[in-house]
Amino acid sequence: MSLLVLRPLLVRNQRFSQLSMLRGLSSLPQPVRTYATAQRKSASTTSLSASTDRTDVSTDVRPMGERVKENTKTASYLGIILVGVGVTATLFYYTFRELFSSNSPNNIYTEALDRVKNENPVKDALGAPIKGFGEESRRGRRTHVAHTSYIRDGVQYIRMQFYVQGIRNKATVHLEKKMNESGDYEYRYLFVQLDYYPHTTVIIEDNRLQQDIPKAGSALEPIL
Repeated sequence: MSLLVLRPLLVRNQRFSQLSMLRGLSSLPQPVRTYATAQRKSASTTSLSASTDRTDVSTDVRPMGERVKENTKTASYLGIILVGVGVTATLFYYTFRELFSSNSPNNIYTEALDRVKNENPVKDALGAPIKGFGEESRRGRRTHVAHTSYIRDGVQYIRMQFYVQGIRNKATVHLEKKMNESGDYEYRYLFVQLDYYPHTTVIIEDNRLQQDIPKAGSALEPIL
């Protein structure tokens, strides 16, 4: 009788023990799952690293000869560009010197024309106002001023000729300049020759005698 009474209690205790054991097992850490997750993360990291390495590899699979030809062409284009820049800079330099340098033919012509216009004998002979012009071109334009630069005894000279016209008559202007020790041009002579008879000459400046005397004196020194 006592066994029959205790049997249900024993069965209940046994079931309770089994449930407690299962609960304890479920609360334990799962090393197997963690290890598998770590393996997957490591594999994905390795895959990303490999893909990054593959992107760093050059994709240029052209033949070596073709690449050399392409580099040569690029170098040729660069050389042409540099030559063009050099030529342009040279043109700008000479243009600037021609327009703004006091020793340029254009400025020499402008300064001489101003002196001729302000000379009273010239105004009386030609009649004001007076205008100046150069040689006549094929198209009938008088823009070119004839000039010649030369070196004599190591000294730079420039000789120029242009024309002036007033309301009554015309004339031809002749000038020559010599470069001094300071690098500036100074007049040897400047005169205006009238085109009508008797072709009178108006001398505005003539320094040839003063400039040539030192040469004559130095040539006579060894003889004396």
